[in-house]
Amino acid sequence: MEFDRRPEKRGRIVYDDSITGRRGEAQPSTHIGYHYMEHERHDRGGAAVQAGTGPASMNACGTTRAQSPPWREDDKDGHYVFELGENITPRYKILSKMGEGTFGRVLECWDREEQDYVAIKVIRNVQKYRDAAMIEIDVLRVLAKHDRTGSRGCLRIRCWFDYRNHICIVCDKLGPSLYDFLRRNSYRPFSVDLVRDFGLQLLQSVAYMHDLTLIHTDLKPENILLVSSEYLKVPDYKSSQPGKHFAYIPKSSQIKLIDFGSATFESRHHCSIVSTRHYRAPEVILGLGWSYPCDMWSIGCILVELCTGEALFQTHENLEHLAMMERVLGPIPQQISLRADRKAEKYFTRRGELNWPDGAVSRESVRAVRRMTRLRNLIMQHVDHSAGLLIDLLQGLLKFDPAERLTAKEALRHPFFSDRR
Repeated sequence: MEFDRRPEKRGRIVYDDSITGRRGEAQPSTHIGYHYMEHERHDRGGAAVQAGTGPASMNACGTTRAQSPPWREDDKDGHYVFELGENITPRYKILSKMGEGTFGRVLECWDREEQDYVAIKVIRNVQKYRDAAMIEIDVLRVLAKHDRTGSRGCLRIRCWFDYRNHICIVCDKLGPSLYDFLRRNSYRPFSVDLVRDFGLQLLQSVAYMHDLTLIHTDLKPENILLVSSEYLKVPDYKSSQPGKHFAYIPKSSQIKLIDFGSATFESRHHCSIVSTRHYRAPEVILGLGWSYPCDMWSIGCILVELCTGEALFQTHENLEHLAMMERVLGPIPQQISLRADRKAEKYFTRRGELNWPDGAVSRESVRAVRRMTRLRNLIMQHVDHSAGLLIDLLQGLLKFDPAERLTAKEALRHPFFSDRR
């Protein structure tokens, strides 16, 4: 059985840093409505209109004189229906569709007031996605409130509005995600120096979130964006024909962390399953409860992927996933396996050993696990220098016991980031 490289992709978006949050910890909004001044009224199309001004309108983020398009029904899934070149509110001209996912669509737009390109995340007209978008907005406000200079690497909301029953989040248009860059580069891995730069920035952003008692819960290369789209084209010296094949290198290593729709305050309710499969920590699979360390496991998986060009754990099934973890990292400690909840205890024998390969769903699953290699050997195959330091860092991030896993601040002090030998 052959697995996909990755789970289904979701359109991603980035956030600007010009909005400030409310005092204190964000609370989920109980009312979802227009983010406008109280004296404004609204036409059927959802654009705000000041009394006495006629069709010229004031939208969520400012004023302009362009017109909104005629009203259209949403598609069968609740997505906003649009045509290129028309407006979403009178302020924003739609230039292209940048992405699409379960939440809605991401549109590249021209901001007439700011004279700038922006990305707008247009949420589906489905109540659960509207509710989730409002919670994400509250989280973004908290992040922005404590980072007025934008130096923490968490992209922040520029403004939001409700347009024709679609929550819209306006943000900067930045570069591709690290996953998209890998894919367009034929999954060639990044150099260890770039991995170091990416890892340092990612850990700084996550440490900032953890200080605010926020857990991201969905860290992966799709949610890490390059600030710039510019790249260099260089000969691919690892190719058998280096003069005919080329690789791409980003001109800038600056990144921003995005997608806070699944972020959770430590004090709030924790759902049982978090994180995209490939980056899901063992404590989540085993039902042991999760907290800040689940982000650190995800970071470990991300750094391996950036070094190798491939997701570390390419699987869609829990027992196989755990078997892959043991193949790469060694046996799961009994103090972890014996605490598995009722749903997960079936993956282990009474002695707390993984029920593998006896419990495998197929021979191909057994072969897929057998093909995997130990973490040290995997890194040594792809990293030409600093391999020892990187392996030591990864071993600290990929501890089975979340209590023994490196914290973000501890990882930032690791010699991998200071000793460049």
